[in-house]
Amino acid sequence: MYTLATLNPIHAAEKTILALGDSLTAGFGLNGSDSFPSRLQMALRAAGHKVRVINGGVSGDTTAGGLARLDWLMQDRPDVVIVELGGNDALRGLPPAGTRRNLDGIIKRVKEKGAKVILAGMLAPPNMGKAYTAAFNPIFPDLAQSHNVPLYAFFLDGVIQNPALMLPDGVHPNAKGFAVIVERILPIVSQTLGEEQK
Repeated sequence: MYTLATLNPIHAAEKTILALGDSLTAGFGLNGSDSFPSRLQMALRAAGHKVRVINGGVSGDTTAGGLARLDWLMQDRPDVVIVELGGNDALRGLPPAGTRRNLDGIIKRVKEKGAKVILAGMLAPPNMGKAYTAAFNPIFPDLAQSHNVPLYAFFLDGVIQNPALMLPDGVHPNAKGFAVIVERILPIVSQTLGEEQK
């Protein structure tokens, strides 16, 4: 005998999100529960999504490092990958052309594996100069447009210039800062998960 529950499963399959990033994703200086992936998972579950968020952040990582370890991380078969890389490239003054090439490779590889991409943008530090900024900052909107993937324009938006939301180093958000970031990026992630379930 078939029951209503058999015909109409109440619980959708759990979705997996990979947060691929550097120390901003890893949760530098924070308890694990206060990291971006942990807070994002809690917020998504509170919004009704059955989801697991994997912390694929490595402090100090560059776009080259993210590309190099991507295949290993994709073994978890995530449905969505949030790419948060590029900050360390800019801090080290690495050539923007290389950053663009690496991010392009990451997006292509994720798509080849059948997952969706959300690109989290980064801005060059002002002290890098106008020429570097002009070459670096357009990388993220350009790639989002060319690959037709959603862009969260600046990962540290609304946080970086507020000392109350940053650790004393002025580079990494504190727990309150990540709460702001999660609140701001949540609509994009929720929409992408909704499309994934269609």
